Amino acid sequence: MNQTNVKGIKSGMVHGRKSAVEWIFDSLNLILILLAFAVFLYPFWNQLVLSFNVGTDAAKGGIYFWPRKFSLDNYTYVLGVTHFFRSVLYSILRVVVGTFGNLFCCGLLGYVLAQKSFSGSRFMRTVTVLSMYIPIGLIPIYVLYSNLKLLDSFTVYWLPGLITGWNVLMITSFVESQPVALFESARLDGASELTVFTRIVFPICKPVFAALAIITAVNHWNSWFDVLVYNPSGNFDTLQMVLQRLLIKADIAKDLMNQNNNPESYKLLTPITIRAATTMIVTIPIAAVYPFFQRYFVGGLSLGAVKG
Repeated sequence: MNQTNVKGIKSGMVHGRKSAVEWIFDSLNLILILLAFAVFLYPFWNQLVLSFNVGTDAAKGGIYFWPRKFSLDNYTYVLGVTHFFRSVLYSILRVVVGTFGNLFCCGLLGYVLAQKSFSGSRFMRTVTVLSMYIPIGLIPIYVLYSNLKLLDSFTVYWLPGLITGWNVLMITSFVESQPVALFESARLDGASELTVFTRIVFPICKPVFAALAIITAVNHWNSWFDVLVYNPSGNFDTLQMVLQRLLIKADIAKDLMNQNNNPESYKLLTPITIRAATTMIVTIPIAAVYPFFQRYFVGGLSLGAVKG
């Protein structure tokens, strides 16, 4: 590179103008990002399109970006499943109670473990780490829940998950990165440990709490296996369990064709479009919540994972 080009680049940098190389680099980056975005977004979009298409027409294939024959019958059928809205209520309650309960309990334990004056901190941390890597097994857990009378109850969804090792360690690391004088000054002013946690620790730990909240909420929202195992009566079925049972019907197509009590339009439904509508109903609610926590997600996990 000759001296003239070097001067041109420096002049462009000084005046805030981009050079040709920088324009090309930025353009290629933008194109690659848009391509990656399209690749990741298209499967979701395709399922959304299929969910709004007539089932028998969708079975022919060739639907990519827009519905060929628009129809709301798929959603009408899914929303008309027995106890659908009751299962939605249980799913929402599970997410709310399970997430807030987990964050409160893990936050308290993480705050305690972060205190150097707590003599059992090392032992409790070891137990917390071991709980993440040592599997207990489904049968012992089932027997324990049965002896505790947790089966066939809403409590089984949130009580066993009040403490999770990963969340505790993340919060502990985040609290340890804060100035100790911040907590000591509150204690000198007569604040109790609970007051310190609620008035000081919780506000300054919002990023890590928000990041863990979205992870915990997604886990509760998507969970269905524990509902299948610990709720045999079906009295407390969540949305995922109801839709799962709908999808695993071996003769769903035959059932749709033979249901004489349904409108004639229901006979045009197929498992492909029913599955697409089910996917949208399960995915959209939690996806709508995610953007509100996204700004905390990366920062919260990064700050909680690095001790200052």
